[in-house]
Amino acid sequence: MKLIGSPTSPFVRKVRVVLAEKKIEYGFEIDSPWSPESKIANLNPLGQIPVLALDDDIVLFDSRVISEYLDNVAPNNKLMPGPNRERTEVKRWEALADGVCDAAALVFLERKRPEAQQSAEWIARQHDKIIRGLDYMANQLGENPWCIGTHFTLADISVGCALGYLAFRFSEIDWRVKHPRLGQLHNKLMKRPAFAETAPQD
Repeated sequence: MKLIGSPTSPFVRKVRVVLAEKKIEYGFEIDSPWSPESKIANLNPLGQIPVLALDDDIVLFDSRVISEYLDNVAPNNKLMPGPNRERTEVKRWEALADGVCDAAALVFLERKRPEAQQSAEWIARQHDKIIRGLDYMANQLGENPWCIGTHFTLADISVGCALGYLAFRFSEIDWRVKHPRLGQLHNKLMKRPAFAETAPQD
């Protein structure tokens, strides 16, 4: 199988971490939908990353779909529980983390436009989503060692990738000071090879 995407995307990183945690071999093809030479739209009609091309020519897109597929296709190191309340909790964490990433990506793209064309109101609205999301994460995490309690799941991968993207692109948001427990979780995740080896960098 082959993963297509950008190494700086938090959604692509999520899939890369899942692949590493599941010990699944794959090829990684770097492509950005913002590049004029991008071939992403030929694989995903939405023109978004990540894209996972399977060996039977089936193409999957959306990090949530891909992550769930990978967890099911390999029985080792399960990252999602069976269909029960705990599974819903994992998916809720994932939706929250992805929402923070969506808002952050929109701010990043808006700031790349000419300054005269940027909307301060739009940036502020997305920024508020990020801050509220971080507050909610910290409140839900509490004193737990992992997002849903005592064991590592896709929830932690999703949150870790969101926090990593904020640390990479938004150093002005000092979430480590306001939410030290999130900082501790991120530090713990970065000790895992799957996270250390996929950290975004220019």
